[in-house]
Amino acid sequence: MTSGEIGRRIAGRMGIEHLNAMQNSMAEMPLPARALLLAPTGSGKTLAFAIPLLASLSRPGCCVQAAVIVPTRELATQVFEVLRVLAAPEYKCAVLYGGHAVRLEQASLQGNPDIVVGTPGRMLDHMQRGHLNLQRVSTLVLDEYDKSLDAGFYEQMKALTSGMRKVSTLILTSATESVQLPDFIDPLGMTVCDFRNAAAEGYDAEGSVACGNPAIMRIASPAADKLDTLAALLARRCGEKAIVFVNHRDAAERVAAGLCRAGMPVALYHGALDQSERRNALVLFANGTAPVLVATDLAARGLDIAGVGAVVHYHMPPTAENWKHRNGRTARQGAPGEVFVITSPVDRIPDYVHWDSEGDAGNILPQECLPRVATLYFDAGRRQKISRGDIAGFILKNSGLGKDELGRIDIDDNCAFAAVPAQKARQTVEELKPCKLKGKKVRVSRLEG
Repeated sequence: MTSGEIGRRIAGRMGIEHLNAMQNSMAEMPLPARALLLAPTGSGKTLAFAIPLLASLSRPGCCVQAAVIVPTRELATQVFEVLRVLAAPEYKCAVLYGGHAVRLEQASLQGNPDIVVGTPGRMLDHMQRGHLNLQRVSTLVLDEYDKSLDAGFYEQMKALTSGMRKVSTLILTSATESVQLPDFIDPLGMTVCDFRNAAAEGYDAEGSVACGNPAIMRIASPAADKLDTLAALLARRCGEKAIVFVNHRDAAERVAAGLCRAGMPVALYHGALDQSERRNALVLFANGTAPVLVATDLAARGLDIAGVGAVVHYHMPPTAENWKHRNGRTARQGAPGEVFVITSPVDRIPDYVHWDSEGDAGNILPQECLPRVATLYFDAGRRQKISRGDIAGFILKNSGLGKDELGRIDIDDNCAFAAVPAQKARQTVEELKPCKLKGKKVRVSRLEG
């Protein structure tokens, strides 16, 4: 399949009318021997590198032909979901990351996948166990390679790439130009595809000019403890998706607990949580059950969640890169967005933090913000051959919900989630409990934040 044909497949399967300028550029160029793809977060880099990756594949089922190495679990699952949809039914895709059951990953590798997506440590672990053979990989993608290096994955990445003797296409991606390429990469002949300026002014997935530059407002807190100011600010935006960034895990716990006491539906996201807790938090946030996500900078890169209306800097970002990537979580793909910087009398404002205007949180007292959406949990997922269509059909057939009341559906390996109106959640659970999904009994419950 040619790059142009793959581009048309991508547009059709991803439900977009046209590829953007960066994606079209990747579709039109010959398979690159080495390419560095530079573009901001939210500009469609995954679809862009998917084009040459898929074009490079040969006979399916023979070996691992393409590998994508990413820095985080969340990015691994997002890239995997995109490639899985685009590669099917001809090619199989496997995903490997810490916190995922090793036995399930081993079983997926025994199924002869053509594409493997994973984090460096877990991929190396499978290679050392003899589960994963990368010697015949012809296409290698180091996605967000600078973040992988910053996270201390140099040795693992070097060990993984040292065994790849047949790489003919190498693609590195980054949102910012790194100081230098890793020394295990030969830079000779590397094509630099720099879309940072164009994408910052912006193209959305359909090639239209995107927003890309959210309005930034400073909110002054009269006290060093900003929690009351934050609660008042969020009360004005009840039900709208917002990510609140803090600098430390204990602060994330404290702020989330304070917002919960103020009646806010909140999800918590940081690196000390286990994989299922982090997954649940993202599900609740993405489908609107918990429209406020309190997070460390773990959420500043690699997450692509639609409809984030605001980013709030509760703490000053520690670096200019953190500032940029936090702000990149909103105003994505042409959607509107705002950024708020909460400052206190004791804050030191870094040079890279700036704002367009100043305001205050208003006089709204913290008040209960009742969630409009609830999330149903099903103890069956992809491994049990359950699809989004299966979940939708099961709910609509066996409950009193109408099609327009059914929200986002997410499928994981061994579970699934569906968003429903909060006021009908309990009744829907009771209606579904005695019913069978594809001939089997499943446990249905309400997922709490």
